Amino acid sequence: MATTHPELARPGHVVLLGDSIFDNAAYVNGGPDVAAQLRRELPPDWKCTLLALDGDVIAGVARQLHSVPRDATHLVVSVGGNDALGYAPLLQEQPSSVTEALAILGNAQDNFAASYSAMLTAVVAQGLPAAACTIYDTRPSEPGQRVIRAALCLFNDSITRAAFSLGAALIDLRLICTEDSDYANPIEPSAQGGRKIAQAIAALVEAGSVSQGSIVVAGGSVGTFRPSLEGLE
Repeated sequence: MATTHPELARPGHVVLLGDSIFDNAAYVNGGPDVAAQLRRELPPDWKCTLLALDGDVIAGVARQLHSVPRDATHLVVSVGGNDALGYAPLLQEQPSSVTEALAILGNAQDNFAASYSAMLTAVVAQGLPAAACTIYDTRPSEPGQRVIRAALCLFNDSITRAAFSLGAALIDLRLICTEDSDYANPIEPSAQGGRKIAQAIAALVEAGSVSQGSIVVAGGSVGTFRPSLEGLE
């Protein structure tokens, strides 16, 4: 007989922060958005509030945090894709060497990392279980997808480092939205992709808290990352 995790024995309230990865109603042709699909996936009596806003950037999460309901129990943030798009003109630069190109991209990464770390610190400071989502790679058939994927590695590295250093959970959308049909367009999730994202969030909630490490959700599975403390004592 299956047992219920103690955290699921009482109703919870998941709050979605960020951008159009969660606020995708305008892109699903009348289908359910991520919030609606998450409500179906969560345990009975649980609630979901959508505070994410289509078009928002990392800095916008600070405003969204002001509206977090008092009974919130979990915070999930997916943001940074629009910030990364702001750096797209760098791909048209013509540096004289690979070293110069990496230096240009490194500066962009530093700026992104500083903004993202400050944002996630504020989310974690709410004192609730928190999770961060990586930026997905866009649909596999997209022209230039390999270049996009390589460029996004810079920003996703900042996201994973921030999540692990702050003890937040990580939902790796790169391993969840892997098919063309998961995308409504190059940068928004379809109803199918939204369902996969909702299922990943529900899996995270059902996993409960993990002490001394970060939960990682990828491709529907849940694992635990525990940084090595060897040499730090």
